[in-house]
Amino acid sequence: MDMPSPNASIVAAKDRIVARLREVLPEDAIISDPAETRAYECDALAAYSCAPLLALLPRSTEEVAAALRICHEMGVPVVPRGAGTSLAGGALPTADCVILGTARLTEVHETDLASRFIRVGTGRTNLSVTAAVEEAGFFYAPDPSSQLACAIAGNIAMNSGGAHCLKYGVTTNNLLGVTLVLMDGTVTQIGGAHLDAGGLDLLGLICGSEGQLGIVTEATLRILPKPEGARPVLIGYDSNEVAGACVSDIIKAGILPVAIEFMDRPIIRATEDYAHAGYPDCEALLIVEVEGSPAEIDAQLEMIEEIARRHDPVELRRSASAEESARIWLGRKSAFGAMGQMGDYMCLDGTIPVSQLPFVLRRIGELSDEFGLMVGNVFHAGDGNMHPLILYDANTPGQLETCEALGAEILKLCVEAGGCLTGEHGVGIEKRDLMSYQYAPEDLEIQMAVKDVFDPRWLLNPAKVFPLGASAARRMAAE
Repeated sequence: MDMPSPNASIVAAKDRIVARLREVLPEDAIISDPAETRAYECDALAAYSCAPLLALLPRSTEEVAAALRICHEMGVPVVPRGAGTSLAGGALPTADCVILGTARLTEVHETDLASRFIRVGTGRTNLSVTAAVEEAGFFYAPDPSSQLACAIAGNIAMNSGGAHCLKYGVTTNNLLGVTLVLMDGTVTQIGGAHLDAGGLDLLGLICGSEGQLGIVTEATLRILPKPEGARPVLIGYDSNEVAGACVSDIIKAGILPVAIEFMDRPIIRATEDYAHAGYPDCEALLIVEVEGSPAEIDAQLEMIEEIARRHDPVELRRSASAEESARIWLGRKSAFGAMGQMGDYMCLDGTIPVSQLPFVLRRIGELSDEFGLMVGNVFHAGDGNMHPLILYDANTPGQLETCEALGAEILKLCVEAGGCLTGEHGVGIEKRDLMSYQYAPEDLEIQMAVKDVFDPRWLLNPAKVFPLGASAARRMAAE
């Protein structure tokens, strides 16, 4: 994966940059020792790494603004970082950049249960937002698989989703407002604790912008009352295509479960060995969860099971207790850890129309055979957010490149099927060079022109999202 060569003059000015930053930041907010900066050399796309020039861990919006003003003045590239769980290389540094982490921005600034919002520092983890309001009977809906560790900053940057977003939407549907610090240190408020702000939808622009436009230090998030109850049903099939057809039929029937999750045989076997959830040995599993009152739950599950039976399932298991529900979800929540026990893998997240699931699953199987690498599928089937996991051996020369080539073909397949390159992981560097497959040159030009407005010198995360050839003139002009 190509990255721009570091700017030698920036690297040579390290001591001067550190001295300027010490004028505005506490000593413990600046990490300059090369041994310590290696902790920030990669994110969860660990196949690529590079130690940054420095790492900064400010404690307030004011400190973020002060640090950015100095970096802007000195022409130092800045790579924003949440918790480092990005699977697309969104927080991968270069040797001439400053990592600016949000890990210390964890304060709960305001909670308003009557108006159903909470305002938090964006270093706060996803799960801890719910923890702050659950005793009052509320929760924060977006629930990425990494929710125990991932930060709200990264969730906003990548517009993260999760298993229960079929009903509640992804981050953009639950984000009300942000405090945004621009690269020149300007602090601005966008949106707020209300349904819709007037004027341009700048909030929709910021959410999913991958740290290209500014650094979000505070977020106002929608919180929701906890549902009365929820219950899943486990459905097993002897064909991925048939399971995909069942998902499509559930959606076409107008039923809105809170989640529809898909797991294929490689994932089922790996999770059974790892978590012992008691799953049947079949080709594909669906976990369909509904919520509401007991009567609503029973009525919805009856309709779902009727649809499932039309496709001749090998197993149909409705949860009858909280313990059974936990066991049904156990394997799905353990899937990524279970696959990690098997070796190296790359996780994709192309998104497709639900009606195309049978076709795309069949083609992924064919591509797996062509490239000679196993692909496990575990994903949010209800909204077509695919998560193929490509297994490879990083110690075998050439396998990483083969894995990347297979991944590119799968993502192109998603676009060809009427979908897009990413549903919630972002573009980062992983899909950067595929952007021209989804977007025409004039489309990319418009997107880059938006970045020009917010970050004219292209100092924020400059080597991400846009193909390097397309952004080269802008990045070189900034230098």
